[in-house]
Amino acid sequence: MSEQPMIEVAALSKTFGENTVLRSVDLKVARGEVVALIGPSGSGKSTLLRCLNLLVVPDGGRVRVGELSFAFGSSARLPGTQALAKFRAATGMVFQQFNLFPHMTVLANVMEGPLTVRRMARPAAETLARSLLAKVGLSDKAEQYPSRLSGGQKQRVAIARALAMEPAVMLFDEATSALDPELVGEVLGVMQALAAEGMTMVIVTHEIAFAREVADRVVFLRDGVILEDGPARQVIDSPREAATQAFLSHFHRQREA
Repeated sequence: MSEQPMIEVAALSKTFGENTVLRSVDLKVARGEVVALIGPSGSGKSTLLRCLNLLVVPDGGRVRVGELSFAFGSSARLPGTQALAKFRAATGMVFQQFNLFPHMTVLANVMEGPLTVRRMARPAAETLARSLLAKVGLSDKAEQYPSRLSGGQKQRVAIARALAMEPAVMLFDEATSALDPELVGEVLGVMQALAAEGMTMVIVTHEIAFAREVADRVVFLRDGVILEDGPARQVIDSPREAATQAFLSHFHRQREA
């Protein structure tokens, strides 16, 4: 009997006004698997990711992460505050923007979740935070304030902060898109290390070369529908669907140049 997927969504749908963003999406992610979501702007990638930790509440379907599952629709009740907090604690989220507290040091930013949400004792929270800053290569920045950091350093702090909640899965929503090109690599390096450690990850990205090298699977969305889903190198190097081929053609031209 195969192991239950770590993440499972079924018949997921979401509409904003008259705009249907997700159309009955089904997706499974195995424990330790890295899945990259790619597709044109407006295809539903970020909405799907945000539905995975209920920052966006689906209109219909079901979302499960680990043992925590919620169903949505006209007859389903939204999860209560405690259940929602527990669910979100299991899903670490890293956004385009870093959203660090500017009045707190780097160390305090990483400690905040363990202290206030997990009710961890301060010495234990500090030990955890310092170990995570070491993991992302920022031990020497613990006492700095965010204003003194580069964009890449801020994003690495944001990753450490998400990891401090010890989530079951990590979700990345275009984590490098706000960075200057020369800073992208340092963030992707941290993400690659997490993948190598076996962290279950879903990554919305335009970094196609990174997706090809690091992801186990690539999922291509267009108009709120998954059009292609398969092994990363197969989807990127030899896509079956015409829409995937068209989307990736620019990347392939760059590789050949």
